[in-house]
Amino acid sequence: MLIAGFPAGAWGTNCYLVAPAAGEECVIIDPGHQAAPGVEEAIRNHRLKPVAVVLTHGHIDHVASVVPVCGAHDVPAWIHPEDRFMMSDPEKGIGRSIGMPLMGELTVGEPDDVKELTDGARLALAGLELTVAHAPGHTKGSVTFGLPEAADIPPVMFSGDLLFAGSIGRTDFPGGSMDDMLESLARVCLPLDDSTVVLSGHGPQTTIGQERATNPYLRQVAAGQGAPDAPRRGM
Repeated sequence: MLIAGFPAGAWGTNCYLVAPAAGEECVIIDPGHQAAPGVEEAIRNHRLKPVAVVLTHGHIDHVASVVPVCGAHDVPAWIHPEDRFMMSDPEKGIGRSIGMPLMGELTVGEPDDVKELTDGARLALAGLELTVAHAPGHTKGSVTFGLPEAADIPPVMFSGDLLFAGSIGRTDFPGGSMDDMLESLARVCLPLDDSTVVLSGHGPQTTIGQERATNPYLRQVAAGQGAPDAPRRGM
């Protein structure tokens, strides 16, 4: 298994390219602000052929490069229908202007081919099987993508802005909900094996076991209590 990731743009959003191995087809996860050059570099370095872009949610820091990346490789983008509107109207997703200078660098809109994600779907792409879990809280259409354990890697969850190392995504943007976030953490994260590697939308990788032991939000959810008074992250 090959997973190549890098932080991109003004918000340091993690973009990932996933393939069975170097020299094969790949899936691109969350090509955000200024991610296109890093995507092309990873494609060249690992001799990859993109077949799809998949998006954990619709915030501009995760989708800003979808149009150029999909256009360059003639591939579809997958997004949950609840977040699809943000691709064309990013400011509506955060409830305020993200700034005219920054907007001037963005290609706002949908790529030519958009497909919609559903909870529990299994996407057979690039020789991989990605499991989709609807995980609202950060946005109404947030999802995670899971990869099963393979011979050379433990199970993996691409958590978007649901779960970070030591924290969770913020819930104060339009469509955000702390109640939904806690329910998603309980339903999507807690059942996973401790060995599951968590590759999030921002910051370093972690594991479910590490977060179960140290993340104040996951600990409170596991104990059946409400949200702690602890900082949250994300755009």
